[in-house]
Amino acid sequence: MLQAIDLECVRGDRCLFQGLGIELAPGQCLHIAGDNGAGKTSLLRILAGLLSPTQGTVLWQGQDITRTREEYGSDLAFVGHLNGVKDELTVLENIRFEAALRGSDASTESALAALIRLGLEDFADVLARQLSQGQKRRVALARLCGAARARLWILDEPFNALDARAVGSLYALIEEQLAAGGIVVLTAHQKVDLPADALRLDLLSRAFA
Repeated sequence: MLQAIDLECVRGDRCLFQGLGIELAPGQCLHIAGDNGAGKTSLLRILAGLLSPTQGTVLWQGQDITRTREEYGSDLAFVGHLNGVKDELTVLENIRFEAALRGSDASTESALAALIRLGLEDFADVLARQLSQGQKRRVALARLCGAARARLWILDEPFNALDARAVGSLYALIEEQLAAGGIVVLTAHQKVDLPADALRLDLLSRAFA
């Protein structure tokens, strides 16, 4: 469903990667690894359609994502370095707002269920600006609970600032997404306990494993 063909990314006077190819089928997970500056975030942003590659093409279901932005956007859930949490809204309002944007279930009951999964039930009525960085990260990830329509998840360092409970919840969400035939692409600088059949792409060696 997701293909990257001959991708090249040049930032400033540095070529981060070139000739890069990716092909992922339903139910597959890809862990993109590499040192800081190797181009992990740039690659994720290219795959998400947020950054244009210097060369190459990204296809979703055989279609160039630059030509099917609306359809691709409805199939995509992206969590980047910035959490995308609105400080002026409460935690509950953030979850409901994101669900409404996606056309998913934006009911209070659905939003509360997402908060419970990420251990945020006691913060439902707290303004996001009052949260710690780890709590804001959990709010960003809780939105995945309502992203049932999103067949592709692209997650940039999703485990950052999470406690043990939240890490376990995220693993469970990833497993459910893959079991439903979805695709997950993520970066993680720490050791991660992904499914045994998860693919790994090391941007330094450009090798799949």
